[in-house]
Amino acid sequence: MDKTLLVLAAGMGSRYGGNKQVDGMGPHNEMLLEYSVYDAIQAGFNKVVFIIKHDFEDLIHRMVGEQLSRKIKVEYVFQEFDTLPAWYRKPDQRVKPFGTVHAMLCAKDAIHEPFAVINADDYYGRAPYGLIGKRIENLKAQREACMVGYYLKNTVSENGHVTRGVCETTPDGQLKSVTETYKIMPFADGTIRDTNADPVGVVLNPNSLVSMNLFGFTPWIFDKTQQYFDAFLKALAADEMKAEYVLPVLVDQLMHEESLTVDVLPTDAAWFGVTYKEDKPFVQEQLRRMHAKGVYPNVLF
Repeated sequence: MDKTLLVLAAGMGSRYGGNKQVDGMGPHNEMLLEYSVYDAIQAGFNKVVFIIKHDFEDLIHRMVGEQLSRKIKVEYVFQEFDTLPAWYRKPDQRVKPFGTVHAMLCAKDAIHEPFAVINADDYYGRAPYGLIGKRIENLKAQREACMVGYYLKNTVSENGHVTRGVCETTPDGQLKSVTETYKIMPFADGTIRDTNADPVGVVLNPNSLVSMNLFGFTPWIFDKTQQYFDAFLKALAADEMKAEYVLPVLVDQLMHEESLTVDVLPTDAAWFGVTYKEDKPFVQEQLRRMHAKGVYPNVLF
């Protein structure tokens, strides 16, 4: 069965201070997205679709496009303001993208098979691609999806706060709710807290499952996504400059309003990523060690 990996690589990286999606992290300047594609190929994915900005189209082609195309089918789509609905008037001063829901929607004409969604600036580990790759092969055409769930303790940054979709599941392993939770931070006493409303923070369960945007869908999702994204835009104030519509929020709405069922696939894999510039040395060292141990070959592609 054809399986596609959809890589969200058009974000601005405002906290990072640059285009972290294309920043070299590996021993030979590999980008994190290259490790994701490598691991996905091992799990049987045979197409990758990159959602990017026109600004670094040439860079992506030059750095990974030619090498990857020898191993997997590669397509590119663009998340730009000109892909917004024609009826919507964007504020002239707005520069921030409209979020991961809009990003995924930009790929609707490029994907006609089951697919998994990932962030370009996250390292997910190899095992999760096997989990989600196997599950999406058996998703029904409508109203079924899946998600890899990470333990919160494995997904925080020592260099600042992160946003996670904190999940509640049923006893049989289906997603019951997902709450987009902002400003999650580890504290010196070993706790992990939600500091969005109060700097002291609300202590969170470190073993809570969270979404890292590693979802599995069928193409059914695109028509529904368009409907909900249109409703999101219609509800925005005329001078709104920063509001985003993100995948965990969409998934939660579809579960409660459209009877979408989402199987949660727990993993104890350790996440790492580059939310902040200060995260980069740690990420580089982790990748160096994995190459040294033979987890990855000297040259990925």
